[in-house]
Amino acid sequence: MPNQAAVGYVGQVSSESVAAVTPANGAPAVPSTVAGAPGTRNRRQEETFRKVLTAGVEMLREKSYADLTVRAVAARAKVAPATAYTYFSSKNHLIAEVYLDLVRQVPYFTDVNEPMPSRVNQALRHLALVVADEPEVAAACTAALLSGSGDPAVRTVRDRIGAEIHRRIVSAIGPGADPEKVSALEMTFFGALVNAGSGAFTYHQITDRLSYVVSLILESGASR
Repeated sequence: MPNQAAVGYVGQVSSESVAAVTPANGAPAVPSTVAGAPGTRNRRQEETFRKVLTAGVEMLREKSYADLTVRAVAARAKVAPATAYTYFSSKNHLIAEVYLDLVRQVPYFTDVNEPMPSRVNQALRHLALVVADEPEVAAACTAALLSGSGDPAVRTVRDRIGAEIHRRIVSAIGPGADPEKVSALEMTFFGALVNAGSGAFTYHQITDRLSYVVSLILESGASR
């Protein structure tokens, strides 16, 4: 179960910093919990979901966040707009799913021959760099995740992203992971992403700073 403090941190940032984004005009009111819900899609639905998601990534690499629409992605994927809206209730929902898919591609670092701090640093570094070399994708993901507080579908995906990150941190630490340290690592990681997403640092710069803070967290209380 993801640490609620870390997940809540992202929600707090979004609610305080960015206004909620409403669905695009003309979006049909199709619940995202039918064909779009994870674990409920059959093979054909999963193929359609992946097709639209892939088209979304391709368009994000070519266009800005402002120019992207679910209808345009549907046309790129060669599916009807209503079909795309069955899986993605809004532009922000689609982009949030893109980010979740990228996070899920990050491997688990569990090699017992590696020192535990090294495993944790590798996990968080890989997670932080998933969009580092694709500025348009990075900007879109930041905007979607921070401005989606008014969209239940985005909140759900955000929680799933938090769960994926939580699992990778706990797996990297190993058995007996201290919940307080896991929480501190999650808070630090999400804070680092906000700094990178705001343009204060590049993603590569933030991973170096993140590595230092992670070492402080893991060393804290180690001698007790």
